[in-house]
Amino acid sequence: MFKYLKNDLPASIVVFFVALPLCLGIALASGAPLFSGLIAGIIGGIVVGALSGSKIGVSGPAAGLAAIVLTAIGDLGGYENFLVAVVLGGVIQLLFGVLKAGIIGYYFPSSVIKGMLTGIGIIIILKQIPNFFGYDEASAWDLEFFEIDGGNTFSELFAMLNNIHPGAAIIGLVSLLLLLLWDKVLTKKAKIFELVQGPFVVVVLGIIFFTVTQSIPWLSIGAKHMVRVPIPEDAASFLNQFSFPDFSAITNHQVWIVAFTIALVASLETLLCVEASDKIDPDKNVTPTNRELLAQGTGNIISGLIGGLPITQVIVRSSANIQSGGKSKLATILHGILLLISVILIPRLLNMIPLSVLASILLLVGYKLAKPTLFKNMYQMGWKQSIPFFTTVIGIVFTDLLVGIGLGLMVGVVVILLKSYQNSHFLHIEDKSNGKHKIKMTLAEEVTFFNKGAILKELESLPRDTYLELDLIKTRYLDNDIIEILEDFLYKAEERNIDIKLVSKRGVVENPSSFIQFFNEKPKSNLSLS
Repeated sequence: MFKYLKNDLPASIVVFFVALPLCLGIALASGAPLFSGLIAGIIGGIVVGALSGSKIGVSGPAAGLAAIVLTAIGDLGGYENFLVAVVLGGVIQLLFGVLKAGIIGYYFPSSVIKGMLTGIGIIIILKQIPNFFGYDEASAWDLEFFEIDGGNTFSELFAMLNNIHPGAAIIGLVSLLLLLLWDKVLTKKAKIFELVQGPFVVVVLGIIFFTVTQSIPWLSIGAKHMVRVPIPEDAASFLNQFSFPDFSAITNHQVWIVAFTIALVASLETLLCVEASDKIDPDKNVTPTNRELLAQGTGNIISGLIGGLPITQVIVRSSANIQSGGKSKLATILHGILLLISVILIPRLLNMIPLSVLASILLLVGYKLAKPTLFKNMYQMGWKQSIPFFTTVIGIVFTDLLVGIGLGLMVGVVVILLKSYQNSHFLHIEDKSNGKHKIKMTLAEEVTFFNKGAILKELESLPRDTYLELDLIKTRYLDNDIIEILEDFLYKAEERNIDIKLVSKRGVVENPSSFIQFFNEKPKSNLSLS
């Protein structure tokens, strides 16, 4: 696990600075104690990070659950009663894992997952702009279009225009420009700029700016626009920040309803984030989804027992981890340890960080998730990919994550049904004649994203030193998701000494360098072989 320490340590610092305001902001938006968000972040990093099979996924409190938490605390008569629902929700998630419900994660089409990443990127940008200019930091952690305070994403932007704080805007702009310079120029100039991450530098710069401008009224940034970590006076007051569930409420049927809601929503968000983070992982790791549900369930049980918010895997943290070069789960665990150490030892120093500085970090994360070139590429792929993609993006921006995903999935299913036939399975034949380990995989006439889980499982189970013959002679329709799986498999095949023979109507190729190039189509477009 320490093999990639030089990659994981810098990445963990970046994820820490991204996670810190998210933990506090989501707790604020949920109507829960601020410390509850930090507890969830710590447990999500250390416990879930250690148990999960994901190498790059990062877990913590999720903004998508904020509205559910806010309503549940009031309906159940207090935070201690709500914690019972969190614990029970974790138990239900364990049951989901045992029943292997994680397979659901394989049934989301690639276009919808890309739309999810892009939609979240846009939401991050829109929600963080007010923070960047020093206005209304609370709305930045409410990722739904219609916000808890009665406004919406765009009304906050218009209100911000008359409430720009000069000091916050100046240090935010300087931080953003420095991050861009660090990312695009400096890291290519010297090794030191790769070891010392830009986000760490801008945070230090933000603390210095706050310190030197306190005596300048028009530049001084008030507490409302700073990180606000609870500061205990002594060990006893620190321990008093923990809350514990009141299990006398376990007979309340409303508690069970909330528990099942938390388990279902948290599991869906986790599976979506697992699929999305695996999609953008440069090493093409495949996360075992059932193990992920078991890890998340364990994390929620522990979080609920000591006063934390519900936990899911979160794409904002995960994408920050990937973008910062994280290679193993050590980065996730270290970010949780950093959260724990910092809230114990340096809460006052953390409270000297302007939120506009952290907003600049998140703006860059959002931009990398929603690059303009992605829209052009998806449009060029044709309507079968672009319509589900744009539906998902618009749905997420103007409603919330799950509604947007649901809309995109419904459109994706309709698109696939228009192009697919009933016979969409594939045949797997193994031949061990002549002492050689040969495997022949024959794809069916119609192969869609519904087959993704089965094909991915078969490819992952291939032993080393195998000769794989991939027969596509009878295949008339090959979905984009399957082409991407085969393309990603080339990376693993080389590592495991697997030779590939590709047979189709277009000819025979030994050890193809690229499936996309072989089919002579636009990058990542669906392929008709007839």
